Amino acid sequence: MTAPGRELPDLDALLAGPVPATGPTVSEGDPATGEWTVTRGEGFVIIPLRVGRPLTGVYAPEWTAAEEAAEAQLADLVRQLDDRYGPHRQVAMHVPLFRKIAGDPMPALFQALCDEDLLGDLVVWGPVPTGRPGASTRQLAVSLSQSDGDAPMILCAVVSDHPITELGEEG
Repeated sequence: MTAPGRELPDLDALLAGPVPATGPTVSEGDPATGEWTVTRGEGFVIIPLRVGRPLTGVYAPEWTAAEEAAEAQLADLVRQLDDRYGPHRQVAMHVPLFRKIAGDPMPALFQALCDEDLLGDLVVWGPVPTGRPGASTRQLAVSLSQSDGDAPMILCAVVSDHPITELGEEG
């Protein structure tokens, strides 16, 4: 997990790092805590950049303050990435959520996001340069999610070798 202020260097490393060309989707956790640390699948990698503290037993105004702080962190990161890569685009997660609820199939990246309860809309840039020879561009996305009111807020990042596009209602 990224320390505060380390998001850009960690995103640079993620962009330049390996992305599986084939294979199943696999999630890994910290051996000591069991906390989710990375999910890799065909053409993508998802990591947590920041994980807030659990909000069990936390109520307004403290809960609201935690939510506002997480949203401010996302907004700050989006501004920095817009400065670096140009304007972002939004990719909504409501269709993948509905497909998850219905048990309908979806592309592996969206399935992996749903499996980790990373259901916040994606803020996407791309293609962006990787800084890696032989892998000239990739898609980059960030998202803020919370699986339920007691769970920590998670700022995550996605790097993909494939375009990250919104799923249609029927396709």
